[in-house]
Amino acid sequence: MKKNLVIVESPSKAITIEKYLGKDYKVVSSKGHICDLATSGKGGLGIDIENDFKPTYRVSKEKKDVVKELKSLAAKSDKVILASDPDREGEAIAWHLARELGLSTEDNNRVTFHEITKPVVLEAIQDPHKIDMDLVKSQETRRMLDRIIGFKLSKLLQNKIQSKSAGRVQSVALRLIVEREEEIRKFKSEEYWTIGAEVKKGNSTFHAELTKVDGKKPKLANKEQAEEILAKVQDQPFVVSSITNRKKSKAPKLPFTTSTLQQESSTKLGYGARKTMSIAQKLYEGVDLGGTTTGLITYMRTDSTRLSDLFVQETENYIESEYGSDYKGQAHKKNSENAQDAHEAIRPTSINYTPETVRPYLTNEQFRLYSMIYARTLASLMADAKFNVTSVKFLDNGCEFSASGQVLIFDGYSRVYSKYEKQTDTLLPVLKEGEQMNRVEIKGDQHFTEPPARYTEAKLIKELEEKSIGRPSTYASIIDTLQKRGYVTLDKVSETSKTKYFQPTDQGELTNQKLQEFFKKIINVEYTAEMEKDLDNIADGDEDYIQFLKTFYADFEPLVEKAYQDMPKKELERVGRTCPDCGGELVYRNGRFGKFISCINYPTCKYTENADDSLNELEKEEKICPECGNRMTIKKGRFGPFWACTGYPECKHIEPLKAKAKPEPTGEKCPECGHDLVRRVSRYGKSFVGCSNYPKCRYIQKAPKAKKEEEASETSTPTEQTTQES
Repeated sequence: MKKNLVIVESPSKAITIEKYLGKDYKVVSSKGHICDLATSGKGGLGIDIENDFKPTYRVSKEKKDVVKELKSLAAKSDKVILASDPDREGEAIAWHLARELGLSTEDNNRVTFHEITKPVVLEAIQDPHKIDMDLVKSQETRRMLDRIIGFKLSKLLQNKIQSKSAGRVQSVALRLIVEREEEIRKFKSEEYWTIGAEVKKGNSTFHAELTKVDGKKPKLANKEQAEEILAKVQDQPFVVSSITNRKKSKAPKLPFTTSTLQQESSTKLGYGARKTMSIAQKLYEGVDLGGTTTGLITYMRTDSTRLSDLFVQETENYIESEYGSDYKGQAHKKNSENAQDAHEAIRPTSINYTPETVRPYLTNEQFRLYSMIYARTLASLMADAKFNVTSVKFLDNGCEFSASGQVLIFDGYSRVYSKYEKQTDTLLPVLKEGEQMNRVEIKGDQHFTEPPARYTEAKLIKELEEKSIGRPSTYASIIDTLQKRGYVTLDKVSETSKTKYFQPTDQGELTNQKLQEFFKKIINVEYTAEMEKDLDNIADGDEDYIQFLKTFYADFEPLVEKAYQDMPKKELERVGRTCPDCGGELVYRNGRFGKFISCINYPTCKYTENADDSLNELEKEEKICPECGNRMTIKKGRFGPFWACTGYPECKHIEPLKAKAKPEPTGEKCPECGHDLVRRVSRYGKSFVGCSNYPKCRYIQKAPKAKKEEEASETSTPTEQTTQES
């Protein structure tokens, strides 16, 4: 008996959805994109620019078996339903699947799931629609832009200055980081002073700050000016001149978008953007809740703060039942100008899935992220927090001092969100107008203006979103790319600091300098933001994508030609030795995994060696490959140096540089499955305690508080993003 075939992106999602749909459906995964632009044709672009930018697609090498299996299943099925993710990338995947499987784009064979729950999946499967070709054109245009800019600029920079790559959004993000560093270098610190009073009444002590002198805001640039004011107020009456009482409300924050989730996860949980999206993906695709698999959050790639009417009603009833009618607020929606609003905000699929009820089924990282998403969504529909605020002014010989205090009188949304917001009451004693304060200590404090802070990951993401650069779904891969290319580092500025900041490397600054010198018209914030609007217009069917590409290319290609002509080539740094194979000079080059030494006559001579002297000493051991007998050499890879056979690619034998340490038993048992706990070393050299039953049990023992976040980050394994910039 034939079945209906449903194709989704993720294998874990396929398992969950097949359980919902029952025996008449078979659900399989495409494992993300199956096609990409070919690397053939003029310039290896896979785009026929002279023929209206006609793209050529090829099934990815690693996906050929997947596509073969999908074709076989499709031929045996009554109907094929394309259920890739509900965004532009997902729409493009559905279109590529339709092309490869011989499906018509005029048929209603496309469904989207905004959350992986049984009612939503069953409802969606009954309402299929056509593939949205406007969304496909928008994604295709973005991909071609990234290919043209990425390939052409990368090839140029590799040839001229040995930089590894450039990209439409990547290079603008690099520009922001470099410009901030330049601001810091140019900044000149200036001295200024403030004058404050410590006032005591009874057992209460509070602070008042000098705000006016003879009715004007004071400007105290040095110690002499501060001492002049202090001389006026010392031993003078400190009198209460006015007291103002008012009520203040504080509204809850809006539900999470992709960007705000990444920012808050970074600052509150210590998770990077890629790690956050990896955890969120698992929560979206489905978690086994004791025999029933269900998605716990809605789709996590969204720029909308909208919540569905059904969810709002369900949550309002929950708030009234759990906290009382006084705690009911209202749904707020404030999307950015550039928001697509294709999906809801990131929210729990049901308000009844409280963090406490699902905790037994989640890893620690999943629980922490889900708890924050749940609390943020619930709080967004609760009433404002209310405060009594008191402002007091004091006069002392023509000098006005101000103090303020506030008291929480109704907790409102903070009842559930106080864990993620710092809120403390500032109390003032009971005061009366005309009252003279006798116990007052007044002093001046010296300060110096500080330069703007470097970007943290959260601040950079916020800046990219506010300036409409790229899409939030791509921020994680952009940040990763900048670090992998060696353009920036993300480090703590001191041993005592817990926060990591971006700093450009010398190569990053050189790359930005050359891009700004020759491509300032293209690689800038305004142009990139305007391009996002054009892509949105294409998605809405309001702009012709071929004409858009023609206009872009007419601006871009002359800049490339001029750069090839005028950009000077960076001289390779000489090592001071000759190549043992051909006698040419040895030079330093930058490779995918860092600096290395090679022959200046490359590619005619392919001799290489490590730039690290300690590795060269180790290589003198003349290690022999146990499989083919060839000499082994030390290569650098993604996770550091390793031994590799020189007979590659015929022999692919490799060995770790050092023997992998065996897990060391701790004598304790895993609280989740009962197996032994062992001490391991992560691929980054960090020590941690985990379950010996890994990967079936992924329990990791909490580190001491000071190291907790760092080690949690080091032991995660993020999944690959489906959207990457060239």
